[in-house]
Amino acid sequence: MPPPFTHEVFMDEHDGFPPRSVTREGLPDSTSDATVLLREADGLLRVQPTITPFGLPRRLRRPPARRLARGEWLRWRINYRFTGSCGGEWTYRLDTLNIAYGPIRADLFLGTPTHQVDELASLR
Repeated sequence: MPPPFTHEVFMDEHDGFPPRSVTREGLPDSTSDATVLLREADGLLRVQPTITPFGLPRRLRRPPARRLARGEWLRWRINYRFTGSCGGEWTYRLDTLNIAYGPIRADLFLGTPTHQVDELASLR
């Protein structure tokens, strides 16, 4: 598929973590339920993950968006806790976004990222 494109991989504990993936042409649609906003400007890719309003903890301050030059990549991790409406049970969610700008090798995301952001919070 010619760039730009989005390749999303999902894994869930409830079914044993088999990877499921979806590949779409173009950048994520900012008007949809996208988990990341991507915008190209001045030869750079601006990356800003969106957060769910339903997860805890509330994040009043967040890291700024990152800008990637061609050939760079970013790993951004953020976690959430969701409380059920009955019984107080909760579930955990970890989002790991690996985003590259420009052509990449197939094994790129197995290495060390050019930029890394961890928004991992205590979920007590």
